[in-house]
Amino acid sequence: MGEQLTKSDVQKIRDEIEYRKLVVRKEALEAVKEARAHGDLSENFEYHAAKKDKNSNESRIRYLERILKNARIVEDRSGDDEVGLDNIVEVYFEEDDETEEYKLVTSIRGNSMKGYISIESPLGRAIRGHKVGDRVYVRVNENAGYYIVIKSIQNTKDESEDEIRRF
Repeated sequence: MGEQLTKSDVQKIRDEIEYRKLVVRKEALEAVKEARAHGDLSENFEYHAAKKDKNSNESRIRYLERILKNARIVEDRSGDDEVGLDNIVEVYFEEDDETEEYKLVTSIRGNSMKGYISIESPLGRAIRGHKVGDRVYVRVNENAGYYIVIKSIQNTKDESEDEIRRF
């Protein structure tokens, strides 16, 4: 089962692959060539750093290509009053008596530090398709879970600023 991606995610990945192949790869090869010309490779820090950068770029290209190869395209079919992809949702955690705000995104854009949660996470799966005022049980595993209440939904539908995660 591959990553669940939107058409926009796929385009962002294709754009990054193209940029890395046409721009970054060329720069990395030039840096290796220039560092190699400085002499003794065993003690040449610039050469080792340039090789590391080149290899890192090639790894990123392979990683992104593998994601595309196994990806499944998802579309948001939620109503305007339902939690859906790219919506900002305010949820109330009953156990903690706290309210938090999250943006529901595909897993490739998930970033808990920014409040972006994946549609494949337990919380994301639980709230998707629900409406304001719904009390939802979030199952963490077979023996544990918690209740939340959906307080508000902002229909942003904007993913232009969301970044593809690093590996």
